[in-house]
Order: sequence, then structure tokens, then C-alpha cells
Amino acid sequence: MDRFNATEFQLKFKGKQLMFVGDSLSLDQWQSLTCMLHAADPQAEYISKRNGATSFFTFPKYNTSYLILRDVFLVDIVKEYNRTRVLELDSLSYAAQWKEMDFLVFDSWHWWLHTGRKQAWDLVRDGNSTYKDAPRLTLYEKALNTWAKWVDSEVDTTKTKVFFQGVSPDHDNCVGATLPSNSTQGPHPGELVLEKVLRRMRKPVHLLNVTTLSQYRADGHPSVYGFGGHRNIDCTHWCVAGVADTWNVLLSALLDQL
Repeated sequence: MDRFNATEFQLKFKGKQLMFVGDSLSLDQWQSLTCMLHAADPQAEYISKRNGATSFFTFPKYNTSYLILRDVFLVDIVKEYNRTRVLELDSLSYAAQWKEMDFLVFDSWHWWLHTGRKQAWDLVRDGNSTYKDAPRLTLYEKALNTWAKWVDSEVDTTKTKVFFQGVSPDHDNCVGATLPSNSTQGPHPGELVLEKVLRRMRKPVHLLNVTTLSQYRADGHPSVYGFGGHRNIDCTHWCVAGVADTWNVLLSALLDQL
């Protein structure tokens, strides 16, 4: 695999928009990419702004824009009149914004694991059924199927190239890790679900298969050096520069094959 060439990457994207859609792991990759591009041409003017749930990083010199849209489940959570939060497994309210992009990189997994006070919904609506909860892999697969049906029916993949980031793994304990792990602890269950959904799709979606390589990198997290320090040890997100840079090298290599 060739080394990342930021200038070639920018020229390849001339006049284009790339949007990351997902949670804070998408944010990791977006921050990594914009830093890599800026570091390669630090004198180039850039424009950084935010509009609602979307952040923009634009290079006028190359006429390129890199966006991040926070949409952690891809499907919607709506608040009912009584403040009940409902996970709508059949609804994609942000999809209109996705269609405007030249390149889309999706991600969703981390928030599906939250329970208790961190759980984002009170009820689940699935077609004509409403229930309190279900196994998280089941809900994740149902949401991915809704997203996949939208891509298959709505996206012209000759104009818009679609990628899925894959599942970014957590580590139970990353404190003091300074070297990669010796094992991956086996296939990631969320990644297996994602790959199953992608195999059933009619339209081409390119898997950015970061899961296994990231499973080895318990040393790549902020650990006690992130926000909250020892009170909030972070073994989920990634240091920048770091593992997410490798994800972007892989993304660049995938783009070269299209």
C-alpha cells in the first residue's frame, strides 16, 4: 500500500464533498483526516464552521469540503408529547442531507451498547410494533437494514460513493498499554452483523475494514490522558495522531481502486 499523499488526495477530491456520518468514532476519523491534510499544506487557507449537527472543514485552494454529521444511530430518536424518547427503527430524517454528497462514510455501533442512564431511548418503534427494548445486536441489525434499503433505493452510486467505517472496538482496560495487543479476542459481533447486512445489498458499499487492526491497538486510546483523566478512563476513542490515521490511509487506498 502506498503512503498517504495529501496533495494527490486533495486534487482527487477537487470540487467534491465528503461527509462522515455517525458518532464520535466518525469524529475521530474526520479530525484525523483534516489534520493530515492541513499538516501537509499548513499555509493553505481553510474554513472551519458548524451548522447544527454538521461541521465543515473546507480548503478553498483545492475546492474540497470534508463534513461530519453527528447521527449516532443513523435511524431516528424522536420525543413524544410526554417526553418519551422513541427509537424509530424505520425512520431516517437526516437522509436528505446525505444525498447531496459525493462521498459518504457511515459509522454506527458505540451508542447501541449504552444501557441504564446512558440509554438514549425509552421505547422502540419497529413498524407497527412498539416495545421497551430488545437485544442490541437485533436492534442494530434492524437499523442497518433500514439504512441499507435507503441506499439501495435512493443513492445513485455512479455519482455518490458509499463507504461504511466498520466497527471501532473498545478495550476493557487500556491503562498503561504502550504496545499493541497479541490477540484480537476473536471476531467482533457488531462487525459480523454489519458485514451480513452489506452482503445482502444491491448497491455497492465499500467496507472500510478497520475492526481487526484496531482490536490490536489497546495502546492507541487516550486512556487516563483524555477528558476526565483517571475519573473517566477512555478506552473507546483514539488519539490523534494515531489509529484513525491508518483508517484514512485505507480510505485513500480504497478510493484509488474505484
